[in-house]
Amino acid sequence: MKSSKSQITAKFHKIPMIRFEDQQLTSFSGLLIFQLLFKRLNLKNRLKDCFSHLTVSPIFGRHLIVMLIIVHMLIGFRRLRDVDYYRDDPIVLRLMGLRKIPNVSTISRALSQMETVGVENVRHLSRSLVIEGLQRENLPRLTLDFDGSVQSTKGHIEGTAVGFNKGKKGVRSYYPLFCTVAQTGQFFDLHHRPGNVHDSNGADKFMLDCLTEVRSHFKFVALESRMDSAFFSQHILSIFQQNQVKFTASVPFERLTQLKEMVESRMRWHKIDDQWSYFERTWKPKSWNTTYRFIFVRKKAKRQQKGMLQLHLFEPRDYSFDYKVIVTNKTESAKNVVLFHNGRGSQENIFGDAKNDAALDVVPSRRLIGNQLFTLCSMMAHNLSREVQMLAFSSSPRALPKRPACWRFERLDTLRHRIIQRAGRIIRPQGELTLTMNANPAVRKDLLHFLDVLQKAA
Repeated sequence: MKSSKSQITAKFHKIPMIRFEDQQLTSFSGLLIFQLLFKRLNLKNRLKDCFSHLTVSPIFGRHLIVMLIIVHMLIGFRRLRDVDYYRDDPIVLRLMGLRKIPNVSTISRALSQMETVGVENVRHLSRSLVIEGLQRENLPRLTLDFDGSVQSTKGHIEGTAVGFNKGKKGVRSYYPLFCTVAQTGQFFDLHHRPGNVHDSNGADKFMLDCLTEVRSHFKFVALESRMDSAFFSQHILSIFQQNQVKFTASVPFERLTQLKEMVESRMRWHKIDDQWSYFERTWKPKSWNTTYRFIFVRKKAKRQQKGMLQLHLFEPRDYSFDYKVIVTNKTESAKNVVLFHNGRGSQENIFGDAKNDAALDVVPSRRLIGNQLFTLCSMMAHNLSREVQMLAFSSSPRALPKRPACWRFERLDTLRHRIIQRAGRIIRPQGELTLTMNANPAVRKDLLHFLDVLQKAA
């Protein structure tokens, strides 16, 4: 039905008078879905168990501080001092099970006083939550990606160092190594490190721990992994080989000059598509005692070469093609191996989403242990946002060569704008606890869908 102009437009001139009253108003009505999720996961009690070894029990226990930081990130805040802007929100208080939110100084002090045992327990809990979700979904294969990501800081924070930092050169930073699950877009685990270490520093033990943990829970699931050239070594590749994990890894040209000779002497390349072509060899570096499948790939790239060519001794230079080499123990076609390896770029999207939406790049404390815990909370907030969507929606029926996520995930920031950050009022008509919200059809549909799914799953 067509509306008249007078039915659409209106003139408002007067500015309303402002009055502040305690009316049980909330800005985060959509947190109800996470209240149900936390209850389903028994998160509060499991966090409490992480600190059961402590003999002193403060008013605000360590588990409450960790849970508050996770909620803090879910609702969209990054700095600890922003707690003051929602400390009287009734939905946040109900989610936390508190009558009062701790002060900023209490949270900061708790972070600085954290101990290694408690942080390790939280790390194991984070990993357990991911494993439980994977067991529920019963996926036929799991793809673990390994890579590091820089966390910059302006101050002289404990455990930081000046190292590789593409975005902020010369700034002190951490450089943790992450393990992510491609099918769910979740963080599985991390190895915390200062910013001046090489990507492969401590990677062998960390990778072995992750693979052993996953294999202990998924004995008959096909495991895969993808790595960049920093992890190219016989020792690391043998770890995957011995654990029956199918892998691909980029090969660095500068460390193996023979690769350049193979590329330049090659006359016939097999076509993958209009852009990609390849050839392959079974080969090993001279110092290795095991041969692997090496796939040499080139991609058409029309570009003008700029800058100095100081690496011309190591890398093949061509104005028409970009070259790379992949080492693998997969037996699939070269096309599928190349697509599989190129799919590791999805891990960068996970890092980007977590840094923008879950404060993964924030370094709030001057102590190393507090920052390690904060990073774990960021990972858990990101993982929980994926978990609630995995419960609410069905997964893709089959695996694609690039191994994208099995769900069409919305970013945590999108969930906030659509569902979480919704105004409401808690009232008790006839003694019945009720949350009243604006009657927006889209919000109503999405929120009721999430609540219905979580209530059935509980």
